[in-house]
Amino acid sequence: MPDENWFTIDKIDEYTFAISEYRHWEETHCYLLIGTEKALIIDTGLGICDISKEVSKLTEKHVSAAATHIHWDHIGGHRYYPDFFAHEAELDWLSGKFPLSAELIKKLIAKDCNLPYGFDIDSYEIFQGEPSELLCDGDVIDLGDRKITVLHTPGHSPGHLCFFEEEKGYLFSGDLIYKSTLFADYPSTNPKAYLESLEKIALLPVKRIFPGHHSLDINTSIVKEMLCEFRNLEKNGNLRHGAGTFDFGEWSIKL
Repeated sequence: MPDENWFTIDKIDEYTFAISEYRHWEETHCYLLIGTEKALIIDTGLGICDISKEVSKLTEKHVSAAATHIHWDHIGGHRYYPDFFAHEAELDWLSGKFPLSAELIKKLIAKDCNLPYGFDIDSYEIFQGEPSELLCDGDVIDLGDRKITVLHTPGHSPGHLCFFEEEKGYLFSGDLIYKSTLFADYPSTNPKAYLESLEKIALLPVKRIFPGHHSLDINTSIVKEMLCEFRNLEKNGNLRHGAGTFDFGEWSIKL
């Protein structure tokens, strides 16, 4: 697999790193959390280049992978992590029942992207596999002196998960919260559940948000902003599939 500086590494703190794919229009972020006993990578990106090579430069500890959700742009590197976790609601997507075709996904990968030299788009395959563990709402992943709470936050997808490290106030929000256009228009999305998930997140003492895509410069105030606007959409009868795209400045929602 080619590797031409595909990944960008940002050090969040001494034991936490963002591993990003800025050379692709998705600008996907993955996060490496290192504990005293083991490490966790939250999402593994597109799978265009081998993310495990970058991870091995940052830690020698055993690494497990957790998916915020089973979309192709978040699980591409799971092939390097046989010890991986997912939510039960999306198991079918790991066994040949992903709702988008391989042909469409290949088009999305190649869209407006300067792919690395030697990368063969025709050989790209959506990751398939069986999780070593299923995650449920309220589960705690103990890395040794670091405890990560699992939050089931459906809306963007039925098994979407956020991960919260209470001691640091870190929220790893996946595709529930980020700047740019959020998506709740596919048949597998649920706008009402999206609102309920925002209600849950708004109760947390979040100090920093680490999104699944685009800018890492994201203020925690976005949670209350999104919650307010989603409530208004519901009040006006627009929190439903087919309602259109609503723009709120730094972010928008496609329903």
